Amino acid sequence: MRWLVVGSGGMLGQDMTALLAERDEEARAVDRTELDITDVTHPLSIDPQVDVVVNCAAYTAVDAAETDESAAFSVNAVGAANVARAARVAGARVVHVSTDYVFDGTATEPYGETDPLAPASAYGRTKGAGEWAVRAENPDHLLVRTAWLYGAHGACFPKTIARVARERGGLDVVDDQWGQPTWTQDLADLIHRLVLAGAEPGIYHGTSSGRTSWHGFAQEVVAAAGLDPTIVATTTSAAFERPAPRPAFSVLGHGALERAGVAPIGDWHQRWQVAAPVVL
Repeated sequence: MRWLVVGSGGMLGQDMTALLAERDEEARAVDRTELDITDVTHPLSIDPQVDVVVNCAAYTAVDAAETDESAAFSVNAVGAANVARAARVAGARVVHVSTDYVFDGTATEPYGETDPLAPASAYGRTKGAGEWAVRAENPDHLLVRTAWLYGAHGACFPKTIARVARERGGLDVVDDQWGQPTWTQDLADLIHRLVLAGAEPGIYHGTSSGRTSWHGFAQEVVAAAGLDPTIVATTTSAAFERPAPRPAFSVLGHGALERAGVAPIGDWHQRWQVAAPVVL
């Protein structure tokens, strides 16, 4: 099986590329310097020998998107459409990575794969548009929504928390936003397993199992950094006003994975114990 990883310079893209190499898959990786997925004047061309295209490219500056939604749309919607279309022309399956931000974050039970979209931010709107575009452009698609990603390559919540804790000796973290911290290596593994399983086209949720608050995760991060977790105090979202609203509830259900016979990612806490030495 031949793979193409688009957006290979990002946190997930690097882990996706590394995992495919470790598993002796034939894969090519391209970043934005090699492939401009937003170019509408020159249609993307993908080698017809490619079997699977994994689109890890995304505009993820959530707050910046509020004042420059067109830039986010260019990558997250137009770019997604271009990649999906090129994959279809090449006869390849496309795997597109989406986000919990396509939901409004007001639920109290895990979001299902077919729950209606109701994004509350510009970023969420552009990612929702990207989902629509991928489904429209390539029937052979796997849409994988994820959330609360962290990894070794690039900035992420655990690195920031560990640094601030060391520098300041204490910090406040919100305890009214709930989700599933998810390691990029685990998401890459899940994508690989989904493809190898021949999963039916559709939407799947690629997050760790279980749930916690940002405060709960921060305490685990501080402990893994060798510090006292009690230095992490609680606060609320109201104390941290940002241009883009954050979902209060980002827990995603894994029913589609289970129906496909593909095991969801393990419990977030157990996976963090494995990831911490790699990430921090």
